[in-house]
Amino acid sequence: MGTPSTQHTTDQSAAPSAGSTRAPSPDPSIGELVGEISEDLTQLVREEVELAKAEVKESATRAGKAAGMLAGSGYAGHLALLMGSLAAVFGLAHVVDLAWAALIVTGLWAILAAVLFVVGRKRLRTVSAKPERTVETLKEDAQWARNPTS
Repeated sequence: MGTPSTQHTTDQSAAPSAGSTRAPSPDPSIGELVGEISEDLTQLVREEVELAKAEVKESATRAGKAAGMLAGSGYAGHLALLMGSLAAVFGLAHVVDLAWAALIVTGLWAILAAVLFVVGRKRLRTVSAKPERTVETLKEDAQWARNPTS
């Protein structure tokens, strides 16, 4: 009859290694190999879906910000038109310093509208609807699946 400590150490050596769900086998069966491949493919598909989601979210965020700038450009352009109209009315009615002040404000709104439009259009052009990294990794995965040993 052995001591409890010696029995405990021999029982641990038969347990599977940490992180493994199966006992190590010197010659895995075809079923086990197919099961492992199936698990790996399932994990790969899950990771690809997560990558695609992240890329689409990033693109949508960038597109939303660019659209906000374009909307700001439209609003600023509307104010430039309003101020320009007021400046024209004051200019024709009085031809005094008040009209010049209105023209200066109109000019500032027009400059702001132009800057917002240019920046928004530039950012919108950089947005890609296609998840580039996901497409690239899928191509690599397909290449590996065709030639897993290379």
